[in-house]
Parts: sequence; C-alpha cells; structure tokens
Amino acid sequence: MLLKNMTQPVIQVRDLSKCYQIQSTTPKPYHSLREDLVDGFKGLLRGQWRQSQSEDFWALKNISFDVNQGEVVGIIGRNGAGKSTLLKILSRIVRPTSGEAIIRGRVGSLLEVGTGFHPELTGRENIFMNGAVLGMKRAEISRKFDEIVAFAEVEKFLDTPVKFYSSGMYVRLAFAVAAHLEPEILIVDEVLAVGDVQFQKKCLGKMNEVSQKEGKTVLFVSHQMSMISSLCQKAMLLNLGMIVNSGLPSEVILNYYDSDNKVSLSYIDFTKIPKKAGDEYAQLLECYIKNSRHEFTTDIDIGEEIKIGIKYKIFNQAKDNVFHTYPQINILTSKNEIAFISMPPNHLLQDAEKGEYLAECHIPKNFFNSDTYFIDVGLASCDKGVHVHFYESGVMSFHVSEIVDKAIYTTRNGFSNHIPGVIRPILDWKIEQLA
Repeated sequence: MLLKNMTQPVIQVRDLSKCYQIQSTTPKPYHSLREDLVDGFKGLLRGQWRQSQSEDFWALKNISFDVNQGEVVGIIGRNGAGKSTLLKILSRIVRPTSGEAIIRGRVGSLLEVGTGFHPELTGRENIFMNGAVLGMKRAEISRKFDEIVAFAEVEKFLDTPVKFYSSGMYVRLAFAVAAHLEPEILIVDEVLAVGDVQFQKKCLGKMNEVSQKEGKTVLFVSHQMSMISSLCQKAMLLNLGMIVNSGLPSEVILNYYDSDNKVSLSYIDFTKIPKKAGDEYAQLLECYIKNSRHEFTTDIDIGEEIKIGIKYKIFNQAKDNVFHTYPQINILTSKNEIAFISMPPNHLLQDAEKGEYLAECHIPKNFFNSDTYFIDVGLASCDKGVHVHFYESGVMSFHVSEIVDKAIYTTRNGFSNHIPGVIRPILDWKIEQLA
C-alpha cells in the first residue's frame, strides 16, 4: 500500500528532544550507627531517606528534519550520539520529552536485538503477532508468510521459541518480518552488523528494492560507511543529540571523519561502553594504537612503526564446521577511501578456544604517506560463509606527519612539496652502470 498524498513528507520531525533523568543517592562516606539512626529518623519526618540527586541527560536536543516518500536516509554518529533514541521515538517505542514527530504511514522497525519479539513465542507466532501490531489481517500475513520464512532461512526453527535463537537467527527473522509485512516506512538500526556477511548483502538488496521499486521510505543507522554510501541518497550526522550536518552521504561521511566531530582516540576500553560490541560467540574488549616506543598515540612520525591492537574474548568453543576465527583491520584515508585491509595469515590462525586474545598488527615505518587515517576493527569466523561477530567502523584515527627538513631517511631526494599517494614505502632498488 502506497501513500496517496505524496506532497507532504512521510516523516516530519520538529524541535524533538528527549531527556532522561539519571537518579543517584549520595550517602555520607563515613558515619556511625547512631548517625544512621538519627539521619533515618530525620529523613522519615521529611518524607525522604537519603539525599537524592538527579542529573539530566539530553539524548536528543531540538532536532528537526523531513523525509520524503521513497528516500533512503542514513543516520551516522558515534556511540551515544542519539541515533537509537531517535529511531525508538519514530517507532513509537519511546515518548519524546518535547517536540513532535509526525509519521504518515505504517512503520516496520528493526531495532536492537531483543526489540519487537516476545521471547516465549515461537518464530511462527511472532510473525503473526508483528503483523497484527502493524494492523494487518491474518489473511494478509499468511500471504507473506512463506516469503518471510524463505528470506530469513529459519524453516527448521519456526516452531521454536525465539529465546533459543542465536543473535544471527533472531536478526534474520526480525529483518524479514520488518521488510515483508508491507510497511510504508522501514526503520533499521545497526543490528545488521551482527550476522552473516551474505545475509547483510541480502538485506541491503531488500532495502534498495523496497525504496526504488516499491517507493517506500527507509531510515538506516550504521557504523559501516560503505553501506551508507552505497544505499542512501541522504545522510544525517548526529553528535551529542544534535544534527550537526545533513546532505549528500559523501559530504556527511567526510564531516564525520573530520577531527572536529570525531574524537581522536588511541585507546578504547569497550567494556566501559554500555552497548557491547559482539555477539554470543565473541566480544570486543579493547583496541589501541601505539608507536615504535610502545606509547599510546594518535600522532605518528612517517619514520615510525605503528602497532594496532585488538583485544577480544571468545565465550564459546568453535563448532566443528568453523574453519577459523580471525581479526581484521580496515584502514581508510581522510577521503573515506580504503587504503588497505589486513588480517593475519593462515598459519597464525588456530581453532579458537574460550578465552581472551590479543591480536596486534605491525605496520612498518616509512609505509604511510602524510595524512589522517581511520581504523575499522572486526572479528569473523569462516564455515560455509563468513559470520561477523563484531565490526566497529572508524573507532580510532591517527595522523602521519613528516618534518621535511629532517626527512633524510625518506624518498624525498630534496623534493619539498606534497608527494601524492596513500603509501610511500622505501623499497629495495638496484642501480648499476651499464656503459
């Protein structure tokens, strides 16, 4: 079903804000039993037990935008920027503190794993329940049922409660339901980062189909800039609950990679971030950048070695059909072009047992040209296909610089202007006089 009125935006957001109150209690650090009793008695008289403090956290601050029918809009930003909160408000899961969001059309949402399905119900029952929530009749859902099951590839588990599904199975079924039950607006959070790479491509193809062929609207959150570039006609960059840029994806992505909007970090402890990076098999713990002196840094001299570390934990023993589990880094330039992709050679990969692992990639000195570079980190397993356990895009960045008048050891040979190219390695040369 397509919208009859195409002149109005299908999504209108005006001065939308969401504030959460974080409550905390502040008992005295040192006190006696007598002080406890006296304070407790005073508190009862005042109607309170301890001093209570609340802190306002604004997840969204007065944002406004329009989305037209058939548009695919990508939403990007660092963790905590407000992306998921915005999608939950548009999906009618969370109420805004102020402002309004006008939605014209039926919404299908695929948010974080665990949202939208009842864990005690089977896959079959959840399909019909979601259709009913969307206002569809049982006959309408039945017509789409086989298509949903085939797309999700969960035929053998249809009558199993979804609480027993792996995160990958859950996401496959959730996306199939959201995309096939005839929504006019499809809202997809970054959950597609979990699961099989081939299924990710299948989902991207479906989103492209519903927008271009069926004229439906898609809002898409992802940390993978390549997905935003290939799928979206527009993009929005959120930072600290506000829209800091919107427009063509290429321009917004470049703004995202700008050091003014993206904090330059040399060490990240993912265990302290509320939204964990990983699945039931593995989780990202830490990542870092070090120089040749083993210091955490984001400023690298062109003549220094670079070390990129990924610390991760494996919770479950690999299945018999899993060939190996491997970490991977993608290095991108300031223009969002891939400089290279690297993963360990086969002889370093073993059957992954439970435990914590540290993978460190050493990039030799005199390899990069002077520029700012961004790092994606990931972990995947191979069986019949590639299964991604976590993929974090642009988590760290570093800048390679060169002092020209001291660059005797490089290949400048007296040339003082900028030398083009992504890499500038010192290679083995042989010069001999022939005559």
